[in-house]
Amino acid sequence: MKHTLLPLALMAALALPAAASEPVWPDLAQDLYGTRPLLDGTEHIAIDTPYRTTEDARTHVKATLAAPPGRLWGRVEVILDDNPMPVSAVFDFKAPQPRFTFDVTMRINGPTPLHVVGETTDGQLYVADTFVKTSGQGACAAPPGTDPDVALATLGQMRIAITDSAVSRVQDRLAALTARNRQVDLEISHPSHSGMQMDQISLLFIPLRYVETVDIDLDGGGYVEMTGSISLSENPRVSLSVPGRTQAVDVTMTDTDGTVSHAQATLPGY
Repeated sequence: MKHTLLPLALMAALALPAAASEPVWPDLAQDLYGTRPLLDGTEHIAIDTPYRTTEDARTHVKATLAAPPGRLWGRVEVILDDNPMPVSAVFDFKAPQPRFTFDVTMRINGPTPLHVVGETTDGQLYVADTFVKTSGQGACAAPPGTDPDVALATLGQMRIAITDSAVSRVQDRLAALTARNRQVDLEISHPSHSGMQMDQISLLFIPLRYVETVDIDLDGGGYVEMTGSISLSENPRVSLSVPGRTQAVDVTMTDTDGTVSHAQATLPGY
């Protein structure tokens, strides 16, 4: 499912953290999943985020997922309930996996519940959640860290590294599974303009432009496509687990303005 962009006026209204209110998750869950059962995923999904962010505009959101016996993950969604675009990242697997780890830098607009929903290939939905506290600076409307003209000059450049997976600090039962994988670290040069940020000189809003999709192929075959949102940080970093036999990675990034860029990396000797 591709994201539907919220009207800019509504996004701007949501840009400042709201006062305490009723949880939005019940309505979000209804909108996203209808009457489909959401199963308790605490035995299968371990979320690793800071108790309180040190940098609202660039916070690592991590999770490790281990599918129930006999099942494979077909899709994983990261939902920041109170962000202006709650569905913040979606991983659609072309090659379904029994286990998966991700680490993505995101904007956390204000204190919010965070849900990770894993969908198995047979249609079962598993959900786990946590809560992230912030400084309340309204990260989605914060001024860009780089001059927009400078950012455009390097937009789309990517760096890829393939490494052995580090053992997760979260729940040993899931960490043991990640050790069997390798890890792909992807750094994307992109300003990730949210549409809510104001140019500090002209005082005009900077047009919305963010990383829309990141398509990752392994050893010449499809692996996963990540769909982004305005929740991705400026110059986002994406780390993903990949099967331990992986030798070559090809990445295609497309942004909301239609810019397409490519990068590839191989292990030495491949």
